[in-house]
Amino acid sequence: MDCKYADKALLFKALSDPTRLMIIDMLSFGELCACVILAQFQITQPTLSYHMKALCDSGLVNGRKQGKWMYYSLNNDMFENIREFLDEITTSSISLVCNDSSCEVIFK
Repeated sequence: MDCKYADKALLFKALSDPTRLMIIDMLSFGELCACVILAQFQITQPTLSYHMKALCDSGLVNGRKQGKWMYYSLNNDMFENIREFLDEITTSSISLVCNDSSCEVIFK
């Protein structure tokens, strides 16, 4: 499999959880402290840490520590990269070239 598809699959895996999608939605308004994010869910702090690790490891979210608090924000460059990828794969075209014995699909 092409590496670009494997890399993108990891991003989509990080986005495949409803809690993580809600966190992304919350962060779309700006940087938030982990305590603010945690207050919106009925989950434990270790569970939130698990989700934030998945989002940070994928590159979708940036984390920074300030004192004893963690603050998170979206990595907007990564989301632009996803938008471009989706545009690329949904606007590509194919041609079917046939001769007497076979047909060939050409991806453009």
